Amino acid sequence: MRRTALAALCLAATATTALTGCLPGEDKADSGPKTPARSSEPSTPSAPSTPKDPFAGQSGGEIAERAIKATTGASSLRMKGDIPDEESGGVIRIDMALNKKGECAGTMSVGGQGEAELIKTGDTVYMKYDEAFLRAQSEGESKADTDAAVAMLAGKWTKMSAKGQDAQDIASFCDLNTVLGDAEDGHSDATRGKTTTVDGTPATVLHEKDGKDSYTLYVATEGEPYVLRVDSTSAEDPGTLTFGDYDEPVPAQRPAGEILDLDALGG
Repeated sequence: MRRTALAALCLAATATTALTGCLPGEDKADSGPKTPARSSEPSTPSAPSTPKDPFAGQSGGEIAERAIKATTGASSLRMKGDIPDEESGGVIRIDMALNKKGECAGTMSVGGQGEAELIKTGDTVYMKYDEAFLRAQSEGESKADTDAAVAMLAGKWTKMSAKGQDAQDIASFCDLNTVLGDAEDGHSDATRGKTTTVDGTPATVLHEKDGKDSYTLYVATEGEPYVLRVDSTSAEDPGTLTFGDYDEPVPAQRPAGEILDLDALGG
């Protein structure tokens, strides 16, 4: 059975968990960049303000499929929210802009412990971690090894080839085509709910079930019918993702100043 469109869209972003494969407690050195992060907490949809209904006469499934088509057709977007990490059992919080050229820029944290910055532009991945993040990801390592990793990496930009083994998962996540690819093939049996607003943008609320899992989708009713937010109550992948800055340039520029070359250090 094909996954529903809403489930596919919500779960597509779990590709983010691949980023943990290049964190310091995994025997791989690393470091990443920053898109000025708005509040990492998804805003609660506020009370409605409804003009004319652009989806008059359309079913919830038809609206969902229009929204998925518009969203996957965007050249870039910004994705924020919490995503379960199967390996650690914790939660990865992301605020990332990415596009179909394979560029990205933003921040991430695991379990709310510290923050990492990530930029990918061209064939290079740049990363930077703060001390709290490095120490959290070094759990189980000796104090000497952890202190050495902090001394070498904390607050410093590093770089790796995007084609190298250590950076392949990151490079894949930075490609919007890859992250949202599965959503294009979904179908939807969504039902329509009330109208509301998400970050000030009027939206139609859709509800959908996929087996025992349920999803709520917020679709813009002004301009393109982009997905603004997805809430999941899935037992395996609960969480909320918000989407915005559609078709805006991704601020993926090479960081200024000295950059530590991890590929050269690896010999």
